[in-house]
Amino acid sequence: MKKMVNAWRKSESFYNFKTNPLAIMGAGLLAFFMLMAIVGPFLTPQDPYNLKELSLDNSFRPPVWLDGEARFALGTDQQGRDLLSGIVYGVRISMFVGVSATILSLLLGTFFGIIAGYRGGWVDSLIMRIADVQLSFPSMLIALFIMVAFGRGIEKLILALTLVGWVTYARTVRGSTLAERNKEYVEAARVCGFPAWVIMFRHILPNVLTPLIVIATIQVGNFILTEATLSFLGVGVPITKPSLGLLLSNGYQVLFSGLWWVSVFPGIALLMMVVGVNLLGDFLRDELNPRLK
Repeated sequence: MKKMVNAWRKSESFYNFKTNPLAIMGAGLLAFFMLMAIVGPFLTPQDPYNLKELSLDNSFRPPVWLDGEARFALGTDQQGRDLLSGIVYGVRISMFVGVSATILSLLLGTFFGIIAGYRGGWVDSLIMRIADVQLSFPSMLIALFIMVAFGRGIEKLILALTLVGWVTYARTVRGSTLAERNKEYVEAARVCGFPAWVIMFRHILPNVLTPLIVIATIQVGNFILTEATLSFLGVGVPITKPSLGLLLSNGYQVLFSGLWWVSVFPGIALLMMVVGVNLLGDFLRDELNPRLK
């Protein structure tokens, strides 16, 4: 492990990273929100999921610098929920949903993409026609339909995002596999008698992973925004487990009543989290693209 760290520090990629302020900013923001998601709930003054800790007597308290109470640093919403606690728990849900859905989409899309590219024929045509049909509809519309059909819930939200996101990976892996399947190392593996699944997942797969890393990094941010949008529309996470999108929805209802903090602070948190992911994704895209070297 120590040798790997030393090798990374001496690599060109690390030099490019430490001389790129936007990449450092993105990594810093992402690390901050990941740390918030992991340890933040142990430090918050309130559990926003515990209805026993909420009181309508504390509703719409202003931030502490607007003559609010010290225990409600960023103010409260209409249910008396501490916004700082709600944002910390909301970041946790958003990160969990975004990362989980991205991983599942990556696995599902890679599986179907490599099979389509290696097998060809009717298998390739069937998988790609399904992908084409799905791409003919807006992703948000598909996710919205799935959530309306199956109901609200974190697990169902992850499932909906997975079914929306697998197509991008499948098409990318399929194109890369078509370029790799006739190369000499694949032909040598066939001559040696390796079964098809070994050739696909042990020999071809490592050579098509590079673009998937970039796609996955950017897709985390897209899924976080999609989750926030669905929750804002009332079909995402349940109201007992508010995410950033649900906090924004609650704030939007009173936005023009002078209670700006209810929506502004969750919106800033969502913006910074997505910006951090996208900045790091842009760096990885440039760094892993051989055409830019």
